[in-house]
Amino acid sequence: MPYTVDELAFDLRQSMAPGHTWVTSGWTTVHARPGSVCGVGGWFAPPYAAPDAELAVELDMDGHRIADGAAPGVAGVGLLYAGGTWWPGRIVRHGTYHRRHDGELLSLRVQSTLTPLYGQAGFVLEVEIANRADRDVTVTLQPHVDPGGPHRVPLGDWGWVPPAPGPKAVSTGPWTWRAGDLTVELSHEGLRQDVPAGGTAVFALAVHTGTASGRPRELAAEAARWSSQRVTRALAHVPRLSSDIPGLAEYWRSSLVSGLVCLWDNPGFITSPFVATSGLDGGALCAYAWDTGGYAPHLLTLMLGDAATGVLESLMKVDLTRHYAIAPDGSGLGVPYAYSGWSLVTLATAVAAHLGLSPALVTQLHDLVEGLDARFTPAGALRDYGTQHNLLEMRGTGWEHVVASPNAERAWCLDRLAELSEASGARLPVGDLRSRARDIRDAIARELWDEQEGWFRCRYPDGQSELVRHVQAFDAMRNGACTPEMADAMLGQLREGSFLSPYGVSAVAADDRLHYELGDTDWSGGGAYTGEGPQLALTLWERGEPGLAWDVMRRLLWMGRHFPYFPQEHYCDRPAAPPEGRRINIVAGLAGAEAILTGAAGVRFRLDGGLVVKPPALPYGEATWRGTLTSAA
Repeated sequence: MPYTVDELAFDLRQSMAPGHTWVTSGWTTVHARPGSVCGVGGWFAPPYAAPDAELAVELDMDGHRIADGAAPGVAGVGLLYAGGTWWPGRIVRHGTYHRRHDGELLSLRVQSTLTPLYGQAGFVLEVEIANRADRDVTVTLQPHVDPGGPHRVPLGDWGWVPPAPGPKAVSTGPWTWRAGDLTVELSHEGLRQDVPAGGTAVFALAVHTGTASGRPRELAAEAARWSSQRVTRALAHVPRLSSDIPGLAEYWRSSLVSGLVCLWDNPGFITSPFVATSGLDGGALCAYAWDTGGYAPHLLTLMLGDAATGVLESLMKVDLTRHYAIAPDGSGLGVPYAYSGWSLVTLATAVAAHLGLSPALVTQLHDLVEGLDARFTPAGALRDYGTQHNLLEMRGTGWEHVVASPNAERAWCLDRLAELSEASGARLPVGDLRSRARDIRDAIARELWDEQEGWFRCRYPDGQSELVRHVQAFDAMRNGACTPEMADAMLGQLREGSFLSPYGVSAVAADDRLHYELGDTDWSGGGAYTGEGPQLALTLWERGEPGLAWDVMRRLLWMGRHFPYFPQEHYCDRPAAPPEGRRINIVAGLAGAEAILTGAAGVRFRLDGGLVVKPPALPYGEATWRGTLTSAA
């Protein structure tokens, strides 16, 4: 039985980020203004951007004006927000108004449904008003539209930072505005209704570019149909999880949703679906090779089906010796990134296991990885990856230049390329690839391992070194850079007060006083990039450490209860995410489901298309997965 939209519902009362609640149709993404029942903020539908747009609604009830979004405290006497539910494709919010005026009770229940449009730019707001008083009333909806500075942004310009507003739109009629060659219109189906005692009235507004192709409620119904189809299609080959382990099923759900909200269906993009790194708030509506391929390659391939090959090829078309991401039109963005080659090989390995890869594509991948490898300075068998600009972007001196990771990933890539060559029939120099991989691993252990500290050092061009207790070192372990003795020393650091915190795994160990800080939760401490915690848990499952793997994973399960989709990063000492400055969603949120499926469930996808399932023992509780594990090809 396929997944349904209703299975992915999230109670907004539990949200740890109520100010960052957005919803997407896969064509338009729109912001629900916090604390309001009907308020709408900015929206994006590439190539259109309206980041500073606003829609507010007042109610007139027999001459009494009722404002939406009442202020906190006793002075807030307008329509009172009472929670809501988020689904892929729509947000429903509830509100109440219950006050006496001149001894006469006015009592309303208000429900709004915010639906981003599909196939065109804009959104629909449906407002249902129930009259709970004992007399008939007349209700008039008073919409207040501020279109802001909507404008057309070329697809090649959608990078990390959301588009800024364009020139302010000017009114050209009662419900129309114009900004350059772009027209924004509000359409409705009537703004005044008589509502009998105990009765209900429904209003519908649509804000859109140009002329809408239907009435507002028709547009909302059409978008809802597309949303249902998108969920069914993307999750058709992803199993269901049921469990009595507290929080596990909710975490699985929000992890899957984190992937869903990154899929865009616009046929003007280089691929459809297009996998954005983030995109809900208009930022990172581009595909970073790292996030796209590195953290959940199997789940992403299961969700994309045969479209996964096209996504891989689109990333391979850009010159990764110069860029780290592709814009929606396929053009390159950003600087060269040290992990891009590993990310592509990781995704390619998953695609090969599910769909197969042609010899030509494997050869092309090999040439791309070798070209990217040559982009960085040789340091014997290792590579010097430069400063934070090309690496983790820590704010202090630390994990940079000659580092264990991504040098270990280089070795892993060479071994995987050899395997892909053998599986596909490509004619790569398999022996040489494996020999170079061994040389890299030997050099990491010989040149970078500090036996006394039980950790890797980073080597600078002048011969100086730095020891950073960074979570990235566990990725070096995962990619084969450690002897058993080295791994044992590193695993000893997975303890409270060092890497482990109540709500996750810190990017920098808390007892590393040189480098740990709280301002950059992404990679510098006090928190972590959302993909890293589950990837560490998966690493531990792969190493036969199920107890330690669960000790890591259990610290992350709170996120499924408190986020409809996972943010770019989160704190580890408290259940929260940074309130600003980072993306509100991330495709690497899929790493949670990836770790659960391929770690906790023990599913291994082989290059010959076979499947091995060897679930480790659970330390407590039970978990059951039901469904298919084949791609949609």
